[in-house]
Amino acid sequence: MHILINKNYLTYNKLKVKCAIGKKGIGYKRREGDLITPKGQFKFKYILFRRDRVKIFTKLKKKIIKKNMGWCDDPKSSHYNKLVKLPFDYKHEKLFRKDNIYDIILVLNYNMKPVIKNKGSAIFIHVAKNNFKKTEGCIAIKKRNLIKLIKEINQNTKVKISTQK
Repeated sequence: MHILINKNYLTYNKLKVKCAIGKKGIGYKRREGDLITPKGQFKFKYILFRRDRVKIFTKLKKKIIKKNMGWCDDPKSSHYNKLVKLPFDYKHEKLFRKDNIYDIILVLNYNMKPVIKNKGSAIFIHVAKNNFKKTEGCIAIKKRNLIKLIKEINQNTKVKISTQK
């Protein structure tokens, strides 16, 4: 089964929900920070989640987000596009946040084998802000929909990001 994502919706089986994507839409990622959600087909690596905020039931591999966890988005680092332990000397995103957007993170395998410097990092499906504000390239849906989705998916579920409706 596939999860389909276009500029307005994420669709999986009978679930069709509004989603937010990158500020510059769906297309071919050219570089880190280009605000584009990459077009293509991806798999899930694992789920990161805040155990203090959500209970999740899934067949995917999962990791608990701890206060010292980050994601390196600095092409100068040998840890580019990887989970890192904070404090960290290079540019990174903190995963343990006050807001709820990273309470649940589905990590897609974008730019991972091999990791190509500057090609873009951290394409996640995560919790949307209340107004579905555009992302820096990730896909975001409501928390309750994300909880429903992760109950149904498994390692074989593919994510297809497309400009088609």
